[in-house]
Amino acid sequence: MTVVQAFSLEQASRLTGISVSQLRHWDGTGFFRPSLASENRREPFSRVYSFFDLASLKVISTLRNETKVSLQHLREVGKKLSELGENKWASITLYVLNKKIVFHNPETDSKEEIVSGQAILDIPLEIVRSNMQRAVDAERLRTQDDFGRLEKNRFVVHAQTVVAGTRIPVRAIVSFLEASYSDQKIIEEYPSLTIDDIDAVRKAGLAA
Repeated sequence: MTVVQAFSLEQASRLTGISVSQLRHWDGTGFFRPSLASENRREPFSRVYSFFDLASLKVISTLRNETKVSLQHLREVGKKLSELGENKWASITLYVLNKKIVFHNPETDSKEEIVSGQAILDIPLEIVRSNMQRAVDAERLRTQDDFGRLEKNRFVVHAQTVVAGTRIPVRAIVSFLEASYSDQKIIEEYPSLTIDDIDAVRKAGLAA
């Protein structure tokens, strides 16, 4: 027997951190409708959310509030995800690049911006739950001797070469440089990097 977890509007609000009025608005506009709701929304307890609904709402809340993806873009992404099937907000790993949502398209075996379908560089992207505070903490842990130095790190996949004092693979910086990103733009993507780190990659002959 399959047990379906069901949550009221108020419970959904408490568990996701999204206000009751916001949930009602999203339901009314069709952006996010509870999957167990009755057709007549005027009935008591007419909005009933499943566990997967709550997981999806948490992802949406993170995208909206932590990575500052616009609601308009989220609406467009929601339409695209609905074409892929139910509960895709929660079952697909989503990434953020320049406030646009990206996913791995199994049909093309590449990362693409969901709305436009445009393929993006094969650069490791930070998952939506990433926290800028971690980057700040990492910067504090680095010493002056780390700046501008590359090293092998056995804790990174296949013992890749990384920037000393970080887990940032050199190949990620190479991808940015080959795509003509400026040093400042690269640092915006990886705040714990310095100009010396990027120069070290160039001097090592790892980028054209």
